[in-house]
Amino acid sequence: MKPQNLLYFSSSPRSQRLTKQTCLHLLQACKSMKELKQIHSQIFRACLHQNRDPLNKLLLFCTSPESGNLHYAEKILKTIQYPSLFIYNLMIRAFVKKGSMRKSIWVFARLREDGLLPDNFTFPLVLKAMGCLKAVSEGRKTHGVVIKTGLEFDSYVRNSLMDMYAEMGLVETSQKMFEEMPDRDLVSWNVMISGYVKCARFKDAVSIFRQMKGCGVQPDEATLVSTLSACASLHDLELGMIIHSYIGRVIEFSIILGNALLDMYTKCGCMSLAHQFFDEMPSKNVISWTSLLSGYTNCGQLDEARELFKRSPVQDVVLWTAMINGYVLYNRFDEALALFREMQIKSIKPDRYTIVSLLTACAHLGALDQGKWIHGYIEENMIRIDAIVSTALIDMYAKCGCIEKSIEVFRRVEEKDTASWTALICGLAMNGQTRTALELFSEMKLSGTKPDDITFIGVLSACSHGGLVEEGCWYFDLMKRIYHIEPKVEHYGCLVDLLGRAGRLNEAEELMEEMPNNNEILPLWGGLLAACRVHGNIEMGERVANRLSEVESSNSGIHTLLANIYAAANRWEDVTKVRRKMKDLGVKKIPGCSSIEGLLLAKKKKSQISHLSELIFGIIALILRAKLDIWADSFAVAARVGVEDDHRGLLSDKKVDEGEDEEARVLAEELAEGGEEVGLDEAGEEGVEVGGGEGGVGRARGGAFEGLDG
Repeated sequence: MKPQNLLYFSSSPRSQRLTKQTCLHLLQACKSMKELKQIHSQIFRACLHQNRDPLNKLLLFCTSPESGNLHYAEKILKTIQYPSLFIYNLMIRAFVKKGSMRKSIWVFARLREDGLLPDNFTFPLVLKAMGCLKAVSEGRKTHGVVIKTGLEFDSYVRNSLMDMYAEMGLVETSQKMFEEMPDRDLVSWNVMISGYVKCARFKDAVSIFRQMKGCGVQPDEATLVSTLSACASLHDLELGMIIHSYIGRVIEFSIILGNALLDMYTKCGCMSLAHQFFDEMPSKNVISWTSLLSGYTNCGQLDEARELFKRSPVQDVVLWTAMINGYVLYNRFDEALALFREMQIKSIKPDRYTIVSLLTACAHLGALDQGKWIHGYIEENMIRIDAIVSTALIDMYAKCGCIEKSIEVFRRVEEKDTASWTALICGLAMNGQTRTALELFSEMKLSGTKPDDITFIGVLSACSHGGLVEEGCWYFDLMKRIYHIEPKVEHYGCLVDLLGRAGRLNEAEELMEEMPNNNEILPLWGGLLAACRVHGNIEMGERVANRLSEVESSNSGIHTLLANIYAAANRWEDVTKVRRKMKDLGVKKIPGCSSIEGLLLAKKKKSQISHLSELIFGIIALILRAKLDIWADSFAVAARVGVEDDHRGLLSDKKVDEGEDEEARVLAEELAEGGEEVGLDEAGEEGVEVGGGEGGVGRARGGAFEGLDG
């Protein structure tokens, strides 16, 4: 029978109703949703709307990603009294492909309510949805259903179960199932390797790959891509090159494999090999260019990256973002913003990752105006302010000193994650709003959001800035006891700083002794030494300084702090000993300086150093001569008057003055070592230009003869 023109179906009651066979034939020839809806109406007129065969054809067309309409398919499903397993499987597959994982699980639940038994086509789709959602409870229950239906050892279903557990981070369960498999196919090995890669257990992934080779199973493209990813993360260049050789001999080159190899070489830091392989690739795509460019930016070779960026035939938003992110990574924030302006001129619309990189640049520069403009751009272009973008905005405003704006952004975020809460807590602590930071932490706990280790750094930092010693100790204990977070160097640093500021030096030292002894904790001992200076604890200061000198004898800060401790106690001989020790060890005091937005540093000239040194020597000589003359006159007067008490008083004053002169003499000796000992700004011009935005005001300190302070 020749298909009728669907646009001329008659609605007349006298028109002949379609038979089931005609309906199926028309559905087979259907090309659009408009035609399908006309056929569907005729199916209703023919009273075939509950018939299995026409329904199967209807749903097959509606769930097609090319020409179908999933919303219409969902409406049809709700009208069917007894859907078949085939219809349920079609709907589950369509929802999974669209990314509507929750709806696919809802359809699966309805399937079970209707008393139907899922098959080995249903389970892999549902298990994939549960893995993506990290729905551990539902996943375990579905595993139980698999066992009840007797499909546990179906290779397709078992591989899907293993993949689901790996997606949930439960790779040990995947490994156990893998070991219990009587027959492992290539997909089983691939699932285990990719599962370990997903869980960042790269050594285990490589181990499974070697075990697979030992069992005589030949890897395919999927195996090699996952293994190369593990090699890249482990910087295992040797295995990566073996795989490269294998690809050249056994497996046909594909652009996916090529990009995986390129990524491996760049992450191993072998940029010459990466570039050579890139040039030899028979075909490249924008991912290839982005991978090589990212390799250069990660190695700090930004000029080479920029040249590659210019040469790229296709410059999509990912490539632009990679280049901008490279500038941000190496603190070349002005160039990052300049590239963004160029990106706008070329009408490349940034994505949220570009925005986050730019906001990071603004935060580091204190460029509040630029940050505000980017915020306005986000709103004008209706870029969704999700957890990632909102966290970057909160951080930017906080670092620019606009903490009220950070709070405003935070309150407008609908779905707050741990990073959002943490960004604001750290921002409040940074801006001195201790109590508000701690109140926000309490609010975070009440909301059910679990704090992480960075959250507690913000909380402890707030306690440190506010001098809340008891609260700080309580939060430190809470972190370990309730949240089972192992303290890191940063947490100990906050607590040591808190105890040091409060003068509880013995407790701080005891806490330091509890920490594992490694080079990471050296700055903490330095902080304790600084606290000893503030509180005049000479005995502990000597002990800490000696401990630090054993490891970092060339660190000028350690010697300078100890010298200042002695100077505060008028122990000038010890100050001299420290300075002489520095001279013997060749330790030179590093001049202090500050760097903020707009700070310009130029090269200093040798003539300036020489001229300034001579000038300072002359001033010191004049001071010493004047003081000697004063002492001589004072003793003469005291001798004439003959007042013993006055004489004792002058002698007491003389001791203090001798201390000051000793300090001046020590500094004069230091100057004799060369111009580098003078804390001069590296300025070739007459001064240093300092610029600041709304975000704050900065001060450039040359450190020219600032006493004994580091």
